This record gives sequence, structure tokens and C-alpha cells, in this order.
Amino acid sequence: MEAEIRAELESSGFSIGGAGPEDAAQILSTLLTYCINYKMSPADLVSNWEVYYLNRQLDGLKLEKSYLDGFLSHLQNEVKDRIIEEEANLHVYSSNDVEINCCRLLNNSHADEAEFLNTPGSKLEKPPGESSNSELTPLTSDRPTSSRVAKTNGDRITPFATRVNKFTQQYVLNADNAASIPIRHEAETTEDEVIRRIQPGQRCSLQVHRSQPEPGCRFMYDRMEDRFNYLEDRIRRSATLFSAPGFCGEPADATLASEEKMFAVGMVTCDGEGRLNEKSILLQGSVEHSRGERVRLDLKDLDHFSLFPGQVVGIEGHNPSGHCFVVSKLIDSIPVSVDAQLPSAKKQAIDNESHQNSDAGTLSRTLSSVIAAGPYTTTDNLLFEPLQELLSYACRKQPQLIILMGPFIDSDHPDIKKGTVDQTFHDIFHFEIMRKIQDFTQYLGNTVRVILIPSVRDAHHDFVFPQPAFDLNLPEDITHQISCLANPSLFSCNEIHFGCCTVDILKQLSGEEISRKSPGAVGKPGDRIGRLATHVLKQQSYYPLYPPAAGVPLDFSLSKEALEISFPPDVLLLPSDLAPFVKVLSLHEGSVAQKQFMCMNPGRLAKGIGGGTFVELNYNEDTEKANASIIRI
Repeated sequence: MEAEIRAELESSGFSIGGAGPEDAAQILSTLLTYCINYKMSPADLVSNWEVYYLNRQLDGLKLEKSYLDGFLSHLQNEVKDRIIEEEANLHVYSSNDVEINCCRLLNNSHADEAEFLNTPGSKLEKPPGESSNSELTPLTSDRPTSSRVAKTNGDRITPFATRVNKFTQQYVLNADNAASIPIRHEAETTEDEVIRRIQPGQRCSLQVHRSQPEPGCRFMYDRMEDRFNYLEDRIRRSATLFSAPGFCGEPADATLASEEKMFAVGMVTCDGEGRLNEKSILLQGSVEHSRGERVRLDLKDLDHFSLFPGQVVGIEGHNPSGHCFVVSKLIDSIPVSVDAQLPSAKKQAIDNESHQNSDAGTLSRTLSSVIAAGPYTTTDNLLFEPLQELLSYACRKQPQLIILMGPFIDSDHPDIKKGTVDQTFHDIFHFEIMRKIQDFTQYLGNTVRVILIPSVRDAHHDFVFPQPAFDLNLPEDITHQISCLANPSLFSCNEIHFGCCTVDILKQLSGEEISRKSPGAVGKPGDRIGRLATHVLKQQSYYPLYPPAAGVPLDFSLSKEALEISFPPDVLLLPSDLAPFVKVLSLHEGSVAQKQFMCMNPGRLAKGIGGGTFVELNYNEDTEKANASIIRI
């Protein structure tokens, strides 16, 4: 039988690797054991090896000894799935079944419709005392979907499906404003439930201001010159803004020895490879003002500061020795350019287009939305139950906009990392995710928009940052409902500006930032998360950290325009592994408070084997009248 296994491998183009004949004999003996234990013929065994080889994308055509453990796990999963399929009851439907089911549909359409986006455990009897939020809005669809297929996979009951409370409010911002915000409600039930339709609602406008790079772009070929130009442009542009009339004046060379007070602009760096501390802070100037040289900073005279590597700051002080700049004042907020806003002609054209495309009666700067970030499935399966629950909640609330941020196919998922899935990542994305979203948009009709934004953790998409949008071939009838944007991106809905970046910049800044509190703030609780989020807008960059954190594939040849924040958005979306939050923050220049904005981290929709959080936002004119809720599944 070992000879048959060897012959089957060679006929398929494979060979048995190893240091010598003894290793080859041991590999054949192990493969023979697999055949006996799992009742497989040599041909079946080699077929399974081909599937495992292609899924793992192994190099070479040799079956090495190191591959056997992973191959064994693959065989065990195959046997388990085969047993589940054999134990499932097989039923052949007849005309009688059709008549019975039609009668049931006419008598109780709600029960049948609710099965669409329910989890595999939704057929269990509800425990007493369950929250009323667990009642799911029905969805209908005539064609089979991946959610139905997933439920019939042995009707397995997962830990996620057995939870009691399906939706609980964890935090509410401006709860008093909730009653004053117009919210679309579920359409009233008519007499004929079978042909019930959603009442027409207000369709929100959508204008994409920045979504770069484009799909299919060339990436990860950046040169040292691109990195130098990116950093130099950041410093030089900031120096130009600081030197504008009414600000700090023309920057000087901070590396020159002088007893006179001077102003300089540069980027914060560390003098070593370790973490930044007060003794290791350097300021790197531009080539124009200081030939790109660095000088050590002495911050002993500052009451408070907050610094991280890559931050562009303005400093005042003097350099008596030429080796250390004694700082008396530090400005960590880059002035906003006068030309930062959209040109008036372009903005007028966008507004006219939005009014033409939107329904009559659309309220200006009023929007109901649901915002979530991946992962969208629990770590114990790939059933995407949290995504089903989110869409079911959205069907009941019927928001105008749903923003879904990656990762969708999480590269950190245990099954993805082990390579035990028997589908390509693109197939999982299209059949398990996009089909659910398409059914959702078709059910609610033209009044809902869905925006998809990728993540560098998406296993099926380009591993680069900035990251192009998904290139999807959607049916023509829903292309105007589902929009794919780049990571990061800037867009407007009903004249409300949204900025979004799915890289976990908050967590990465948290690990690199150093700060000092002012003496008057001792003992007072500081809003560290709010300070980290404010850094992003103060630096006018979605990723101001340099050097980038490990695992971030930052391409400097694409970063100049894609990462720039030309003007502060009304809502800044920064999904993170940190605790979810919704905050109203403001930028400060001295003692003058600038424009307020909302910053939110919706959290992760799935955490471990349980549910996570998402945000429901109802925006009305400005942040003071907005209402937002963090909802835990």
C-alpha cells in the first residue's frame, strides 16, 4: 500500500522529501497510518493532500515531514464534516410540502421571515425575561443564501447563539437628544403580510472627497527617496503653515548655537531604537531650514506635553550650546490651511448633484446610521453570526447609512491562520458576507446605503497601507446602494463629513506616546483616549506615527495625498482593539477652542467566541444635537 501511495503522489507531480531514505520511509509509514485510521484509499489521500497543498500555498512539490501535522488536522476536519453531513436527515420535498408551507406562509409570515438573518440557535425557545431588543425584524428573499446554508450545517448551536440578551446599550451620548432626532421606523403591518413592503424613506446623499489609492494600483515598490520625500514634505508643509501671517513667524535653524529666542519646526524622533523618553527626544528639521540635522530637546521648562515619534511640532526657546535646544513653548497642532476647504465652485457642484439625486424633502445635515468594524464572525466558526445579527438589527431600525469597516475575512482568525478552510478567501467573502449584504439592501430598497472599507487584516485583499477599495462586480440594480471606499477615506453624507481609517492608530499611538501633566491637573482623571484621537487631526494625517508600527505595510509612494486630512471632519471613525467609545472633542490652538468633532471607536463586532459592539449614530445639524449609542451584541 505504501508503493501505491508513492505512485499516486508521483502521478500527481509530487515527491517525498527528506534527508535520506529513512525519512522517506517514515513519511510513507505515516501516510499509510492516515489511510488506515480514516478509511481512505491512496487516491483519496493524495486528493486531500492536493487540497491542503493548494489552500496553504506551499512552496515546492515535495511532501516534507514538517507538513504532516498540518495535513493531519486537515484530514480530521474533513472526516468531521463528512460525519455531520451523513447524520443530517434527508427529506425529499413533494407537492404536499409546498401546499403546507404556502398555508403556513399565509397564516404566519413573520415567523418565516425572521429565519432569514437569525443565528443557528435562533430556533431555541427564548429564555424568560429576555430583552425586547431581541425581537428581530423580518427579511425576505426567494433565493437561498449562505446564512441558510450555514444553519443547515448540522444545525449546530454555537456559544454566540445561546446568549440571552441580544442587544444592550452600553453607553449613550446626548441621550436627551434622542427624542428630537427624526428616525425612520418600521413600516406598519398591512393586512396582506406576504406582499408587505417598506414605506418609502429619505435617501441620503453621498459624495466621496478622497478615496486613494485606486483599485489595481502598483504598490510596495517604494524607494528610500519616496520615504525621504514624504517626511520632508510633511515638515516643509507644516513650516509653511506656521509661518503664515498671524501665526508663529518664519522658522529658524534649531541646531545653531544662539542665546536669542527662536522658533523652529521639525519632527520628533528618538535617539535610539527603544521607546521614546524625556532624555531621548530629538527634533529633526527640514532640509531647507536645518539641512535635515537633528538636535536634542530639553523639556524641563514645560508644564505639560504629549509627544510621539513622527509628530511634527513647533517649538520656541534657545540653543545656548548648539547641542541642546531648551524649549520654553511647544505647539503640537499644525495650523489649518486657509485653502483646506473644498473650492466653492466644486462644493456647489457637489451640492447640486446631491440635491438632484436625493429624494425630495431630505433634511440637511441629518442622518441616521449604523457603524461597525470587523471581525464579523466569532473565533470558533466562520458562520458570521454577528454580521447576521447586525443586519437584522439594521432591518428593524432602518438607518439611512450603514458603514462596515474591515477586517471582513480576518487573517488573525484561527481557521484562517491554520489553513483549515476548504474555500478560497474570496469565496468566503462573496458567499458569506456580500450575499448577506446584498439581500439586506434588496429588502430595504433604495432608501439605504452601505459603505464598505477594507483593513490590512483582510486576508482576501491587498496587504498595503494606504489600501485601495474593494473591486467588486456587483449587480447593476444595487451598485448605487453599495459603495466601496479606500482605507483611509473622506466622504460626506447629507453634508456631514466622515473621515475613516481602519488601521489601529489609537493602539499604536498609545504604545509610543509620552506625556507630562500640568501641576494643576495632578489627581484629575485625564482623557488619554481623547488626547490620542486628537493627535490625528492636530497632525492632519491619518497615520502620523513614524517609524510605522510592526505589521503596518506603509507604502510611502502612495501616502502623500492618501493620508492627508485636508480639513477636520464632523465624524472621525477610528476602529481599534481598545475599549469602544464615542466622544465629542475639540482642537485647541492656545486658549481658543476650534471646531468640535465626534470621534468614535465602534469596537469589534465579534470578540472571541462572543459578540462585540457597534455604534448607532443619529446626527442632527451639529455635535450638540447628535445622539450616539454603543450597543453590545
